[in-house]
Amino acid sequence: MANCASSWLPQVTVRHECFGHRSYSFSSSTTVKEVKHLLFEETDFPVSEQQLTHNGKILGDNVQISTLVPAGSAEVSFTLEGRGLKGGGRFGQTTPPLVEFLKDILRRYPEGGQILKELIQNAEDAGATEVKFLYDETEHGVESLWSPDMAQHQGTALYVYNDAVFTGEDWNGIQEIARSRKRDDPLKVGRFGIGFNSVYHITDVPSIFSGDQIAMLDPHQTLFGVNESGQCWNLKSDMKEITELNDQFAPYIGMFGSSEEILKEGSFPGTLFRFPLRMKPSQLSSNIYNKEKVLELFESFKADAETVLLFLKSVQKISLHVRESDGTERMLFQVSATGNTENKLERPNALKTLGQAIDSYSNGVPSSSITCVTYQVDIETQDETAKETQRMTFLVCNGIGGRGICAELDSLADDLKFMPNIGIALPLTLINQEDRGATAGFSGRAFCFLPLPPGEESETGLPVHVSGFFGLTDNRRSIKWREVDQWRDPAALWNELLIITVIPTAYLTLITEAIKRVRTKKDQDFPLSPTGTYRAWPDPKQVKSRWKPILQPLFQELLQQEVIYSLSESWVRVDQVVFSDLDTDEAFSETLINYLQSSGMQVAKVPATVDLVLTAYMTESTEVKNMTPSLLRHVIRKCKHKGPSQEKLLLLEFVLSDANYSDLIGLELLPLQDGTFTTFASSVSEKDVIHISSEEFPRSLYPGLEHRFILESVKQSVMDSLKKAAKSRDPAFNFKC
Repeated sequence: MANCASSWLPQVTVRHECFGHRSYSFSSSTTVKEVKHLLFEETDFPVSEQQLTHNGKILGDNVQISTLVPAGSAEVSFTLEGRGLKGGGRFGQTTPPLVEFLKDILRRYPEGGQILKELIQNAEDAGATEVKFLYDETEHGVESLWSPDMAQHQGTALYVYNDAVFTGEDWNGIQEIARSRKRDDPLKVGRFGIGFNSVYHITDVPSIFSGDQIAMLDPHQTLFGVNESGQCWNLKSDMKEITELNDQFAPYIGMFGSSEEILKEGSFPGTLFRFPLRMKPSQLSSNIYNKEKVLELFESFKADAETVLLFLKSVQKISLHVRESDGTERMLFQVSATGNTENKLERPNALKTLGQAIDSYSNGVPSSSITCVTYQVDIETQDETAKETQRMTFLVCNGIGGRGICAELDSLADDLKFMPNIGIALPLTLINQEDRGATAGFSGRAFCFLPLPPGEESETGLPVHVSGFFGLTDNRRSIKWREVDQWRDPAALWNELLIITVIPTAYLTLITEAIKRVRTKKDQDFPLSPTGTYRAWPDPKQVKSRWKPILQPLFQELLQQEVIYSLSESWVRVDQVVFSDLDTDEAFSETLINYLQSSGMQVAKVPATVDLVLTAYMTESTEVKNMTPSLLRHVIRKCKHKGPSQEKLLLLEFVLSDANYSDLIGLELLPLQDGTFTTFASSVSEKDVIHISSEEFPRSLYPGLEHRFILESVKQSVMDSLKKAAKSRDPAFNFKC
């Protein structure tokens, strides 16, 4: 084990116009040569070419730094000189000190609920099924610690547990902050964010207990030795020291299954992060954390809770806990995802198929199709504070593009290490205690496996959530799009190709699968009604401009399927149905619909959104038939109405409503006073003319000729239309005023 280097030790600062300032802690025995070696490790500038001066004097390698510290001071400054630092010679860029590097990360990545999401991502990547967050106020002992400076980190902390164990790659990756080991693995969600480093918003000394190791990180490099940014202990080989430093390791005992027996056995079957809250400003951050701020993190997580698990494959449960200073522990909140209770293998089988498609794509197996799998997910949230439980049901479709559907997409996938992976989720119902019904006010958002931060950037205008393997901005807060100043950005181009190639097929599959389930479960307790399937259709007026390219390919295929639910409870294609926009309160609506159905036609009423889609996206070769007077006149000519007189009068009222009187010829709908109907015909001889009585020529003047007069009791609006038809003389009808 390295000797401890405490934070009270003096500092030596080395200044140079090229390298900037470098500061190191030193002990009484530290020499100038040791400082040169530290400079070499950070700058690669050879020790032999370095020349350190103090107050204008060149320092020898064996000079002890402590002899140069001014009385009453805790710092000494040197100037670095040497061959190659000016003019010809060695030249190159350097990296900033670790603390400065992390500070830059924290400046670019705002604190908030995203911190918890990053840790959930890490758990998902590790294959964990459960994640727990715990705010703990317990104060632990400070007697047996690695160093006295560790005492400030023995108190209030945020713990994060998941049930997966760190691999060797994980241990290495968490130490390499300048690059992501997940970057070359397209299956890892965390490759998109800053991941673990976001916790430095909260803490200065994060630690990890997983498997057979406990590790602590110290970016300030003051706790474990000069230039030492952390320390790791193995439960087997370092048990003697772990036992001696029992206060140091006490915070890991009794947490989420960890115990003294676990330590002795040498392996913890999970991963436990401990983040002691920053109680005072540090060089890394001035951000102070307390209970109020941790609970704010919890609240921001709860706002997204119903969707966090939606597109994850491994993590199925997340909970938030608090442990008070008296040891009282309680769960504040929990969200869990469960599959279809009627078909428990549905989701596992779907994910297995999806995994095979991902493997095929990664291995370059040619395919001209998109693999889509669909499954049902119930998301249940339990808010113990509000004593409220909610359950939301989603139908989720995941799609993987085949290698070969788009050469440019495949090329970008290989270059960027991306995967053409898309998920679409349709909310089926919201069950809140005893209330059940369709979701109201739902607004679709964009995900990159986890929901992107709420706001305009993540709004799509779609009635579904969309998750994709999108290229994101550096701070993982929004999707990249091709702008004027970054038109050639490959990640932005990838996003646009993904939208037009994979999303429409996955979206189509989701809608048709929803209909299939409604059809097969018609008599069961399925949470979606037939007409409820229209809620999955995008409203072209609402869809944000970035997402509009989805619409044309989606509707081109959708409108060829049996996706219209008729009033006779059949699923039909658009070209097989008559669309009615009649108000159901209108007297003739039911009569007209029944007549068309009895004539062998399918009739449907659809929302305004579907009407808009039909108008905008139907091909010219397909006729969209609407319930119009013209259509009804056409049907009556082919299939005469044989119902009661009252129905005939209602049909007459509708066929007259567009005032297209010339199209009345041949319709047996002209009502006579004797209760019969005759056919609208062209002008005939005087003896066959049908009369409309008037004050000047009342019917009473013609007894016994009821069959020569139009029925006087028809609605006034109908009578007015008939009079207009008679006077129009276009054509000359067989009736007159």
